[in-house]
Amino acid sequence: MKRFVVIVLDGFGMGAMADAATARPGDEAASTLGSILEDYPDLELPTLERLGLMNAFGRESRRMKFCPTANAGKAELMHWGADTFMGHQEIMGTRPKRPIAQPFQMKVDAIKDHLEANGHKVVVRETDGLRYLLVDDYVCVGDNIDADFGMAYNCTAPLDFISFEKELEIGKLVREVATVNRVIPFGGTGNTIADVLAAEETREGKYIGIHAVKSKSYRQGYQCLHLGYGVDKTVQAPTILTTAGIPVTLMGKVADVVQNDGGKSVSCVPTAEVLDLTIEELKTLDYGFICTNVQETDLAGHSQDSTWYSKLLQIADEKIEKMLQLLGDEDILLVMADHGNDPNIGHNKHTRENVPLLVYRKGVQGVNLGLRRTLSDVGATVCDFFGVAAPQSGESFLELLK
Repeated sequence: MKRFVVIVLDGFGMGAMADAATARPGDEAASTLGSILEDYPDLELPTLERLGLMNAFGRESRRMKFCPTANAGKAELMHWGADTFMGHQEIMGTRPKRPIAQPFQMKVDAIKDHLEANGHKVVVRETDGLRYLLVDDYVCVGDNIDADFGMAYNCTAPLDFISFEKELEIGKLVREVATVNRVIPFGGTGNTIADVLAAEETREGKYIGIHAVKSKSYRQGYQCLHLGYGVDKTVQAPTILTTAGIPVTLMGKVADVVQNDGGKSVSCVPTAEVLDLTIEELKTLDYGFICTNVQETDLAGHSQDSTWYSKLLQIADEKIEKMLQLLGDEDILLVMADHGNDPNIGHNKHTRENVPLLVYRKGVQGVNLGLRRTLSDVGATVCDFFGVAAPQSGESFLELLK
């Protein structure tokens, strides 16, 4: 067996990056884990503790201590801001390019005209002077208000009433006009357009869109695809690996945001379910790369709910322990995050934080991975592990794990 498994606990930051005060004023006090431990000082995560969670954090809690045998460190974000989409592109080895941030208001007319020119019915909805679009009666197009403002536009639809394929067609037309980082068509079943419209919210007097959780899109039948800006799949780990004949499995939100044309991608949101799927994959896959994103931790941060967040971490901790029991002598498991999402920072956006790097490999102990310059070091290490070409960005730390 030879597997490299990456578990991304979405939004699980380890404290503000050194540049947070200038890059994202207000985030300099951010600490996702710190806030959770402040609210729940008796929280116990025995598996993550053993993997070096507190080593990476830099201090102990009431119940969790440093582990001298752990292989742990942290990584900075090279991408601008603190973004799930770009975070995962960076993990896979992309050298991030800075997108053009624009409120939807700056593109609403051009997008409306482009959609109508391609045969779509478009109704302009307006609240407090801010406009967004209702396309073909069921697809709301507006700002993504759950991430860095101006960085993404969402297309939100109840999929019992319009197919995801038709929604995706609309999203691709929006992408042709938009210059922001992402256009995100998504939706679920079991909700209605009334539920979606009821989730309309505004931010800062400049942004208007649909609050993803409140739209009930995640509850069942969830489908999503992120249409990115400036991303070249050919220089990323999944494409490099599959081109070399190495199996790649992406699970959870990473399946929605990273292109994996030659591999297996499984979208899934519930934490226990996506990690159980990963466990089953480990039982059947003897050789290859697995990357799983645990999205609900990020949703808990957006919801500013440390109670939910702590419960999700406990679920993840139990499931990761089961994964460790399935690993062979050559396998590597790495637990990390893509950015922070401090539930107590005072807003519901991502936070610019260092993220943990917790690595398990049989027979390897006490390795200090230090502070890595970019998340791309993970993608570079994966490619090095399988002996294929390096991705566009990143420096492998595989030598430290031998």
